[in-house]
Amino acid sequence: MKTTDRRAWYAITTKFKCEKYVTAVLQRKGLEAYVPLLKKTRRYTRKIKTYEIPMISCYAFVKIVPEDSARVLEVPYVHGFLRFDGKIVPVPEREIQMMRRVVGEISDVVVEPRHWVRGDRVEVIAGNLTGIQGTLIEGSGKHEFIIELETLGYQLRMVVDRSVLRRISHAGALAM
Repeated sequence: MKTTDRRAWYAITTKFKCEKYVTAVLQRKGLEAYVPLLKKTRRYTRKIKTYEIPMISCYAFVKIVPEDSARVLEVPYVHGFLRFDGKIVPVPEREIQMMRRVVGEISDVVVEPRHWVRGDRVEVIAGNLTGIQGTLIEGSGKHEFIIELETLGYQLRMVVDRSVLRRISHAGALAM
């Protein structure tokens, strides 16, 4: 009798700088969890320090059956599962394996979102504005964006550094 493994990899979003913590808690719960870590070395005046940072900020991966999703969501600092069109979608095993190979072989990897698009729903993930959500209005440079926030029926436009934005949903308009 063959048993099929229904488990699949899913991407989960986490609080900024909590990816390693979330992964450790999931593993203590007996779930297979992974966060791709890159080794970075900094040279200071009197010492050299090596540390590990997540390859993709605010993301970790967990291999579960869909019924275990509640166990994942109850972990502190887990914001939710990555969704497309409102549905939780699995990450193909080949993409997880590719990330494992990249972090094992290459030391200088730059990860960027595919394209920011006018109309994308975004969330601020760091700083005093953490948690504020809005709509991307236009790009005003390589690293800055103006977002429109809907609060009490008013519009507030501000410049926010791209490194502290996370896309919530894709608008599907033309890329900037």
